[in-house]
Amino acid sequence: MHRKLAAFMLAVCLSLSLGGCAPNTEQPERYQAQFLSLFDTLTTVVGYADTEEDFTAQAAAVRDALQVYHELYDIYNTYEGLTNLKVVNDTAALAPVQVDKRIMDLLVEAKEMYAETDGRVNIAMGSVLSVWHDYRDAGINDPESAELPPMELLREAAQHTDLNDLILDEQALTVYFADPGLKLDVGAIAKGYAVERVADELSAAGITSLLLSVGGNVRAIGAKGDEPWSVGIQDPDGEGLLCSVEAIDTSVVTSGVYQRYYTVDGRQYHHIIDPDTLMPSEYYLSVSVVYADSGQADALSTALFNLSLERGRALIESLPDAYAIWVLPDGSIEYSAGFERLAKF
Repeated sequence: MHRKLAAFMLAVCLSLSLGGCAPNTEQPERYQAQFLSLFDTLTTVVGYADTEEDFTAQAAAVRDALQVYHELYDIYNTYEGLTNLKVVNDTAALAPVQVDKRIMDLLVEAKEMYAETDGRVNIAMGSVLSVWHDYRDAGINDPESAELPPMELLREAAQHTDLNDLILDEQALTVYFADPGLKLDVGAIAKGYAVERVADELSAAGITSLLLSVGGNVRAIGAKGDEPWSVGIQDPDGEGLLCSVEAIDTSVVTSGVYQRYYTVDGRQYHHIIDPDTLMPSEYYLSVSVVYADSGQADALSTALFNLSLERGRALIESLPDAYAIWVLPDGSIEYSAGFERLAKF
């Protein structure tokens, strides 16, 4: 997340008509809004509304709801009067910290996904990931001096990644670290989890058709009129789309080597760290997951990135109505059973 929130930018445009933003009396028009600063990425909202004003109100509701989760789940910044995950990381080893229920719910789900993925998604990896974060930031800011973190430093940090040291009291809403060296990093799940909660809030408010994209997390609310939304999956080589997926009330989440990386001695090192090797995972160029719940899809995309194809396929095919597509280092693709029914290549 950015150290300072960027100024809010909301750009509304009418995409399907040459008639400006005048309302269509026969059918709703398509509008799109984009804004920056949330979860260190670009958020795009696409929907249909009778007027620009109606859509702008919907987009503002999305922005405001995501802002709340952004601040709660931020591990880099504090906010006046708010106990967020940065505060938890700083103080939970001293005494139990009482947190907002939305933080507790995220941490509980993260623990469940740790078990579901055989430890491939571990929010207690923060000590290791913070080392990589610091070296990556330094390398991006000064490419000539970019270097890899020493393995001994990573191994020392890895001594403080036991999820059992994260003690949650769901009734008291408190978080305690049994290991003073423990540090949380919720990057593998928080964005998708927040998107899912916001989608729930929008649906409860009566919004029946909206497409919400937060970085590599896309959540379809309802359908696009009488047909599914079409969600493109980026080709990791940067040349257009790998395929598109039909989506109704579901999520499409992608993890890829191209999303966040730095270069050392001519080689790129991305941000998805294998918990076994403590180095960037080398199985794939990208993994995309189609699943109803965006938070779980977010965690699954990271888990699959850190699993062999055989183990990843077994995991995704063990879940009802869950699908995945993998892009291997040689550019070839593999996908799980049933994915081809959703996709257009």
